[in-house]
Amino acid sequence: MLTALWKRHGLFIAVGALCILVNSQGLGPLWYTGVILLVLGGVMRWGLWRNQRPPQGQTPIPVGVPVTGRWRAVNGPGTKVPSHTHSHAQTYAIDLTYHPAAEPTPAFRWLWPLGRRPRLYPAFGSPVLAPGEGVVVASADRQRDHLSRTSLPGFLYLYLEGFVRSLGWPRHLWGNYVILDLGEGVYAGFAHLKRGSLRVAVGDRVTAGQQLAECGNSGNSSEPHLHFQLMSGPDSETAYGLPFEWRYRDDDGTEHNGVPKDAVHFTSLESQSQSH
Repeated sequence: MLTALWKRHGLFIAVGALCILVNSQGLGPLWYTGVILLVLGGVMRWGLWRNQRPPQGQTPIPVGVPVTGRWRAVNGPGTKVPSHTHSHAQTYAIDLTYHPAAEPTPAFRWLWPLGRRPRLYPAFGSPVLAPGEGVVVASADRQRDHLSRTSLPGFLYLYLEGFVRSLGWPRHLWGNYVILDLGEGVYAGFAHLKRGSLRVAVGDRVTAGQQLAECGNSGNSSEPHLHFQLMSGPDSETAYGLPFEWRYRDDDGTEHNGVPKDAVHFTSLESQSQSH
């Protein structure tokens, strides 16, 4: 009961901020109410995040790479832990962008264009695969795929947008998503999927390598990419992150068991069949 209340910390923060913004009487009941709600919401948020710190000494769980082709690791646990934040069980999460071939860095990419259509990125529409056999326990696919946020003004907007999204439900951060129960207390989360691309529904049993959806740009996303993570439960607000490892080959041809470091391009070593 208390956890369910604390999960709504965003409502306390939003209402507290609103009280302060509309207050025109100086220090008074409305202003003090706003401050109390802000502090209370902050404490509730910190309490949830504190409980999401995973236990030490966990052994990485071998799973399949959830994509096919040449991808690039971003914000991954191969470089630092937590890779994102302990919040929403993202301690060992990784972001993946699709790069089928080497490409030059566009000139002025930090200034112009302010935003690009998601279909201009090769990742958009790429298959997202099940990393193992499991059962779909949650999904959503009605959020739109928005313009990219890769320019400097776009990134500034993304940070503000991300804070606002964090005050809402997990789907406001994840966008369109699938959560897969892999068994033995392990759940896989796939975020920022393309609207209308889900090929599975809650209750479906899937096999390793089966296509679940397509990569998109929904939710708190700077450009079309796949956000992947393992966690200890189906609720990202109360579960904690679990480490994982893949079998992959980098651009130098070296084979690895683990997680690629940031900026490393890699391909899966596993022959995962796709279901179309």
